[in-house]
Amino acid sequence: MKGASIVDIKKELSHKSYGELTELCLRLSKFKKENKELLTYLLFESHNEDGYIESVKNYIDEQFEQINTASYFYIRKSSRKILTNTKKFIRYSQTKETEVILLLYFCQKLKTFSPSIKYSTQLLNMYNRQLLLIKKLVATLHEDLQHDYKIFIENLS
Repeated sequence: MKGASIVDIKKELSHKSYGELTELCLRLSKFKKENKELLTYLLFESHNEDGYIESVKNYIDEQFEQINTASYFYIRKSSRKILTNTKKFIRYSQTKETEVILLLYFCQKLKTFSPSIKYSTQLLNMYNRQLLLIKKLVATLHEDLQHDYKIFIENLS
């Protein structure tokens, strides 16, 4: 995800009330390096969570296509980087359902990645840790959503 230009952010801020600006600034102060991306999410994408999820999924797809498959070292390094960035995007949203969706998508991409992750203990451990985290998150969601996501998790396991 690419951050909006300062001019676009400034125009969008001019349409916000004092209370909204205060809330945005307080939330922004918790982040350092990713301030511009967080502000972009808050101003342009927070009202369309489905569009945001799709843009992050496209980012994940692009990153998995660019992985150097010459050795498992490069695959592990790239996978960790993709996971780190995915979790950064999840922090912006702060929605449990978005977190579950994006982590499930990451796990699905990792599982179907070629060469298979079953030959790398570190990749399998990363995959299993994310599945455990997803199971914990699903337990906090509404019962209907829990059932849907548990079926999806069983397919990944």
